[in-house]
Amino acid sequence: MQRSAVRPSPVFLAILAVAVAAGFLVAFGAPEDYSPLQPGAAVKAGTFFLVLAGWGVSLCLHEFGHAYVAYRGGDREVYFKGYLTLDPRRYTDPVFSLVLPLIFIAIGGIPLPGGAVWINHHSLRSKAVDTLVSLAGPLSNLVLGGLLIVSIEVFDPSQPLAGALSFLALLQVFAFVLNILPIPGLDGWGAIEPYLSPEAQRFGAKARPWAPLILFAAIIGLPGVSSVFFDISNAVYGVVGGDEFLAAVGNFAFFFWR
Repeated sequence: MQRSAVRPSPVFLAILAVAVAAGFLVAFGAPEDYSPLQPGAAVKAGTFFLVLAGWGVSLCLHEFGHAYVAYRGGDREVYFKGYLTLDPRRYTDPVFSLVLPLIFIAIGGIPLPGGAVWINHHSLRSKAVDTLVSLAGPLSNLVLGGLLIVSIEVFDPSQPLAGALSFLALLQVFAFVLNILPIPGLDGWGAIEPYLSPEAQRFGAKARPWAPLILFAAIIGLPGVSSVFFDISNAVYGVVGGDEFLAAVGNFAFFFWR
């Protein structure tokens, strides 16, 4: 693989820099009388931008995961399309790939999937590779969430920063659980699609544009569906070592207007 193919783009590095700067603001901006219920303006602002920028980074890593596995599996077109540069502008439309998912996170904490990389499935070496390409995205979210949790355990940051990182980790778990569902348009469907009958594949192709929208509407509008989704996500978060209290601290600081 050419070295330049996997060199992070300036746009990705800029988003990462915003996340790091926001992390410093959270870590060192807490007032002397800090409490989780009164985190202070600097902590609120820092948490907001840390989570948003961190989510932007994870969107890029999610799509990069798809592209990298596809490249290793035989699809050389992803290199020429710039998918291996972590540049969000390369992942379909920037508005739908990055802006809308960030807005959904800011409004309600729903991990709306971002952009998509167009894979030449006919060039992949096997059905197993095709499945791995689909799984690479959500697994990147789970791994990133796990790394955030481990970083909290290892470095023992201040509570405001631990809360922000924990909430970001929880969102990664949400994204994993959501994307792994076997619903047309989501990665879980892509993972099983190579093994389905031609009729089922045609149904999936027709349902792909609207099936995720119905799911999101159900999660947002139907308490029973949302409860099941969040219960499963919180259970997975606990399994990978997440701290629910710290995630709640980060959640409170992020949604500072509530």
